[in-house]
Amino acid sequence: MGFLTKIHLLLVKLGALLQTPVLFLIRVYWGYSFILTGWGKLHNLSKVTAYFASLHIPLPQVNALAVAATETIGGALLILGLCSRFAAAALIVLLAVAFGTAESDTVQALLHGNPDKFFAADPFLFLYAAVVVFCFGPGRLAVDPFLFPKPAA
Repeated sequence: MGFLTKIHLLLVKLGALLQTPVLFLIRVYWGYSFILTGWGKLHNLSKVTAYFASLHIPLPQVNALAVAATETIGGALLILGLCSRFAAAALIVLLAVAFGTAESDTVQALLHGNPDKFFAADPFLFLYAAVVVFCFGPGRLAVDPFLFPKPAA
């Protein structure tokens, strides 16, 4: 076995050891952040409704409440690692709509060769965290592995 192969295998083992704690930290940090933003919207629903109305979002009060509830509940589910992929999918949709409405200028900047503006936008890291959980799952320090065991290979 060559030197590079040995190093590669060592890195694979290290990555495997770090996967669960890294996913746990992402879930807890960003889950808590989602709870804070959702809770803030719930307690300032009239301001959020007015903002949504200014963006010409239909049914702004209903959508403001739906966004606030999705962020709050989705964040709690991420922290617990409970129905993580369902929660992440809902949050991804919510953030895609946010980019399409409130952050449409950053999407345009991305499409026209200025990715820095897109990546610096407030929702970007929230979206990134939700995509990571959606793609890789919650890790082993979660409720999901007990609810949804891996099928036998």
